[in-house]
Amino acid sequence: MILQALTEYYETLLEKGKIARPGWGTAKVSFALELDGDGQIIGVHSLKTEPEAGKKQSPKFRNMEVPMPEKRSSGILADFLCDNSAYILGSDAKGKPERAVDCFVAARARHLEILSDVDSPAAGAVRSFFAGWNPGEGKTHPMLAPDWDELISGGNFLLFYDRRPVTDDPAIRAAWQNYYDNRGDGPVMQCLVTGKESPIPNTHPAIKGVRGAQSSGAALVSFNTEAAESYNRKQNLNAPVGAYAAFAYTTALNTLLADREHTQVIGDTTVVCWAKNGESGYQDFAMESLMGISPEEETQNLVRSTLEALAQGKKANWNGEVLSPDADFYILGLAPNAARLSVRFFLHNTFAEFMKRQEAHFVRLEIVRPSYDKWESLPLWKLVGETVRDQSPSKAQPQMAGDTLRAILAGDRYPATLLNGVMLRIRAEREVTRGRAAIIKAYYLRNTNQLCPEEVLTVTLNETTQNVPYTLGRMFSVLEAIQQAANPGINTTIKDKYYTSAAATPATIFPILLNLSQKHLRKLDTGIRIHWEKRLGELAAIVGQEFPARLALPEQGSFHLGYYHQTQKRYEKKEEK
Repeated sequence: MILQALTEYYETLLEKGKIARPGWGTAKVSFALELDGDGQIIGVHSLKTEPEAGKKQSPKFRNMEVPMPEKRSSGILADFLCDNSAYILGSDAKGKPERAVDCFVAARARHLEILSDVDSPAAGAVRSFFAGWNPGEGKTHPMLAPDWDELISGGNFLLFYDRRPVTDDPAIRAAWQNYYDNRGDGPVMQCLVTGKESPIPNTHPAIKGVRGAQSSGAALVSFNTEAAESYNRKQNLNAPVGAYAAFAYTTALNTLLADREHTQVIGDTTVVCWAKNGESGYQDFAMESLMGISPEEETQNLVRSTLEALAQGKKANWNGEVLSPDADFYILGLAPNAARLSVRFFLHNTFAEFMKRQEAHFVRLEIVRPSYDKWESLPLWKLVGETVRDQSPSKAQPQMAGDTLRAILAGDRYPATLLNGVMLRIRAEREVTRGRAAIIKAYYLRNTNQLCPEEVLTVTLNETTQNVPYTLGRMFSVLEAIQQAANPGINTTIKDKYYTSAAATPATIFPILLNLSQKHLRKLDTGIRIHWEKRLGELAAIVGQEFPARLALPEQGSFHLGYYHQTQKRYEKKEEK
């Protein structure tokens, strides 16, 4: 299903002229090597792009269309017209000069083979260069010597003639296309993707751009052990994918991964998405709504209203593009795994269905928020950050982050690791933030549990519920307020010393806290003391004569929500005054 969807996406982009045709791909190019008609080097120009103003970054390579790069692991295999200094100049900075010369010899043989009968000035210049270049003279060549160390540092070269890439020459392009189309030497079998008879390559082009995977690329489909092979078929003959389909799905996926605006990393999972119709507006909105890229209130309001419209099956406008709720939409999560890639999840549905699930997720997360919190809906990265110290999403458990994203998009139950991470942070920091309270609320709304009933899973304070754990959380907040009123400006409250124990073993801690509160109440003026005594009495009547000896994990969730709701109610009153 993944390969078919990516192949269809490739064909859609090909019709729109947005992607390279078979035999062509993109490469990260750093330098242009200018040749004259005799194949002599007459200049080297940097193709690196400068960073945006104000950003402290080094110049970056340029993505350019070139003949499809080979999939290299350890052997010597030359690319055509575009490669690194070892293959183009016969020198590099790796300290193995003999191997660099061998790379150049392989590149020379390949270029002379492909261009042997091509009659064009550019092809003649390339042939003359490879036939006459001596790898030993590169370091002293007048055009190369000034920047030699930078040139052999690893960046790719693209050959130029008459100030234009030789890949623009029609005769050279035709020669490469003919070579690429007729080089298949695998057995002819039925392709699992297209259903057509086709030569089956042993390996597929590499997938590049997945965070944590090998920089040279990794495989999405591969077999390299006898245990995975059947009927004496080696490597990818066990899952026969034709040369065209292998090129199409890898090119489409590499194109998605190279588009950093529409690629997000959650934990160890690199997430890409696309609409079957090839329109980028769907990717724009999906990433903005789920990942919360912009904190601006106006943008958030627009995202929420657009999300609600799509969830209801209505068309919506986003950045000048009309989004159809019926559009086929795909979301793919990939994680690194040695030389291969693991598929964390692959989801396919209508755009409206994905938006409906996302809207339901945001509704479950809704909870009263502090005045300083500017996020109307909590984006995924903030949720993940609530499970770790310093709220840094990059430190979150990788599997948990990917599982949470999958649960949101598939409408499944939230992973237990999300709740456990939040509860551990509350115990360690004794702090119930908006994000942590929202996660507890959403978790038990989706993963129902009688010990954390729906009556406590409210947006604001529920003063009518008789739930004991929730009421104990409210009582703790009131006891903290009494201490703060009796000791204005106090830095350390009962929360810092007793909160974790009170949430786990109320019978042990609350008698101590109530006794302590009597001392605090005596410091207050009569009117204020009566107010707080009345609040405590109302809550004590709900709890009863005996405190629970121990609260289970769901009951602790109720406790935390009660504390958070009551505390926000206190702050709300201060703001009103």
